[in-house]
Amino acid sequence: MRRREFLLSTMAMTAAGLAPRSTRAADGWVEILIDEPRGEIAPELHGHFTEHLGGVVYDGIWVGEDSKVPNLNGIRKALVEHMRQLKAPVVRWAGGCFADSYNWRDGVGPRAKRPVRSNFWTVDPELWKAPDGPQKYEPNTFGTAEFMRFCQLCGAKPYLAANLRSLTPNDFDDWVDYCNSPAGRTTLAQIRASDGSQEPFNVLYWGIGNESWGCGGDFRPEEYAIEFRRFISWVPDYGLKLRYVASGPGAAMDDAQIAWTRGFLQELVAKSAETLNRVYGLSMHYYCWTSGKGDSLDFTVDDWYQLLLQADVMESLITKHWLAMGEFDKDHKVKLVVDEWGAWHRGPAIDPRYLFSYVPTMRDALVTGITLDTFHRHPEKLAMCNDAQLVNCIHTLFLAREERFAPTPVFHVFDMYKAHQSGQALRFMCDAPSISFGTGKRFWGLAGSASLHGKTVVVTVVNPHASEPRAAEINLRGGSARSAKATVLAAPDIHAHNDFDHPQAVEPKAAPADVSGARFSWTFPPASVTKLEIELA
Repeated sequence: MRRREFLLSTMAMTAAGLAPRSTRAADGWVEILIDEPRGEIAPELHGHFTEHLGGVVYDGIWVGEDSKVPNLNGIRKALVEHMRQLKAPVVRWAGGCFADSYNWRDGVGPRAKRPVRSNFWTVDPELWKAPDGPQKYEPNTFGTAEFMRFCQLCGAKPYLAANLRSLTPNDFDDWVDYCNSPAGRTTLAQIRASDGSQEPFNVLYWGIGNESWGCGGDFRPEEYAIEFRRFISWVPDYGLKLRYVASGPGAAMDDAQIAWTRGFLQELVAKSAETLNRVYGLSMHYYCWTSGKGDSLDFTVDDWYQLLLQADVMESLITKHWLAMGEFDKDHKVKLVVDEWGAWHRGPAIDPRYLFSYVPTMRDALVTGITLDTFHRHPEKLAMCNDAQLVNCIHTLFLAREERFAPTPVFHVFDMYKAHQSGQALRFMCDAPSISFGTGKRFWGLAGSASLHGKTVVVTVVNPHASEPRAAEINLRGGSARSAKATVLAAPDIHAHNDFDHPQAVEPKAAPADVSGARFSWTFPPASVTKLEIELA
């Protein structure tokens, strides 16, 4: 008998002895194996991403010291406060595709003397038609020192993306010098001091290019591997062990993307397998795209399920690329870094200047829960993950325009899931009736993840059914519940969302959690994300 069949049979035989805590019979089960840890859930798996794209930086993060918007040295105060609440671990900058057109020298020195450039994204017709502003013509007011100040205020580590397409390894060395050289020791350290920081920033995470198969240079993987080796060779590290992230495969589940992973690693180790010792991670990007109208607010139930089904592809992407990496890196010294992920809709736009902006709904909240749970189930494979993007853009956590500010349902899922950070991931298994939709399409009925923190087990579960609750028997293998707290993010309408006029329309709610013992019942509301914090006896 297979393990799954055995567990189902065992639960069916013991269910009669359980005191039911729901009004309906259990139609699913959840197994949490407390004695089978999978590895630590690094806080960096809950990272974020910012790019000079639309309203992310200007109006989003940066409002200026003289703005009527409450700010901390020019940085939006409300955003900082919410990032602190999240315990945001790391933020990636300056892109994205913008990074491979960005000269870091444009963003240092006196702001009044910094050059104004056409933003990379003016290649998009929608931005070109939009009103003029910093989103279109980059003033470089927000540069390296301003980004570092933002990270320091938030308590997050910086992750910088270096320009490989249009700058040189020497330019990269100089950026490391500007960021990390000791106080007063080099000319670039003196420029850093004039920008407000005499002490080094001590940046550890460095991306070497971005999407080098596309906007980052249209390289073949073998060509990029050669460039990557040039960029990381003999970089001054000032006593730090710099963590280099290579530009990895794109956002498609096809042989070409797996071929990039293989081709890059094969060429990387061609000179010496020791090169792997200097590679922290291989990046991977994946976006799930809207079906139907492509509208973030106007969608059908089938559109709802189709997007959640696409989000679930993340699991197979991680597994397939991990196996391909193992062909050349037997000891798996190099981890995956999913430094761009999220749902991509066409609009409606928050503001015509905010390219790729939209208002997220409960649908995007469930995409977030599905994706973070996937990361938690694979902690041994992942070094960092970065949601794209932080504010006023794709899969955004926040909406911001002038004085107005609103957290989205995506923010609330991150806030619920922060309880997993630094915990030991536990083996998590579940089953519930699958969902049928469209023409012959099927989707699972429950999924989630679990982590152990001393005597506390954190469990998060997504019920994707648009209209039906799921009653499940929860089994703690190797432990027994003494008490629990529950938090639920749900809404009567799958289109529910927050906006500037209704910033608290969707918020998590505490739910009664009268549970005890090794087995108990729980009902997950329809279209919901649930967190259980279980204190073990």
